[in-house]
Amino acid sequence: MGFFRRRKKEEPAPACSAVVVAAGSSTRMGFDKVLAEVGGVPVIVRCLQSFQQAPGVNEIVVVTRTELVPDVARLCQDYGLTKVVKVVRGGENRTQSARLGTLECDDKAKLIAIHDGARPFVTVEVIEGAIAQAAQNGAAAPAVPVKDTIKSASGGIVEQTLDRSALYAVQTPQVFDGDLIRAALQKALDDGAELTDDCAAVERLGMKVVLTAGDERNIKLTTPTDLLIGEVLLEEAVSL
Repeated sequence: MGFFRRRKKEEPAPACSAVVVAAGSSTRMGFDKVLAEVGGVPVIVRCLQSFQQAPGVNEIVVVTRTELVPDVARLCQDYGLTKVVKVVRGGENRTQSARLGTLECDDKAKLIAIHDGARPFVTVEVIEGAIAQAAQNGAAAPAVPVKDTIKSASGGIVEQTLDRSALYAVQTPQVFDGDLIRAALQKALDDGAELTDDCAAVERLGMKVVLTAGDERNIKLTTPTDLLIGEVLLEEAVSL
C-alpha cells in the first residue's frame, strides 16, 4: 500500500535519494506528531520542505504508518513537494522502516540520506554538508558536541564520568553509499540487532562514519515540551 508518483522519462537518475522515516507510534508525544502543526505547518511538511530545497537531493521517499499514507500523500501534493515520489508504509521497527524506504529509492542513486521525520528544523546546509562528506567517504552524519557532563551508571550507581570532549550527539540526515546502507540494514535485521540509528548498522560492518557539522536547532520532537521549544525556535528565526 502506498502513494506513487511516476518519474518522468526525462528526469535524471538521482544522485542522492532521501528517505524520511515517520512511522513511529508517537507514544511519548501522546498524539500523532507527524501531522501535528508547528507554526501552523505540519511537522512532516516542515521536514520535507528542507529536502525539497536541498540541491543535492533529487527524490524523496516518505515512510509512515499505513493509516497515515493517504494524509501524508495529500499534504505533499497540497504543499507542492514535487520531489516526493513515494509515500509508503513502514515496518515493525525503525530499522525495518528505514530498510523498506531504501528499497523504494531509485536503483541508480549513488547516495541515500535517511532522516528522522520528527526533526522538522533540519536546514539545507546540514543536509548538503552530510551529502558532500558521504560522497567522499561513503558514510556521514551531522553531530553537535555534547554540553552536559555524561556519566556511565549501573543500578543507579555511577561507574565513570565520560570524557565530554570526545562525545557528540548525532543527528540526521545520515547519508550513505546506497549499496552499503541497504546491505547494512538487511544484515542488522537478519541478526536481530537493536539499533538506535542507521550509522550503527554501518558501524557493525566495520565501516567508518565521518561526522559533519550539525545544528542545535535540529532537535527531535519527542514530547509535547519539544513542540513548545519548536515554536520558540520558529519565533527566533522570524525575528532574525
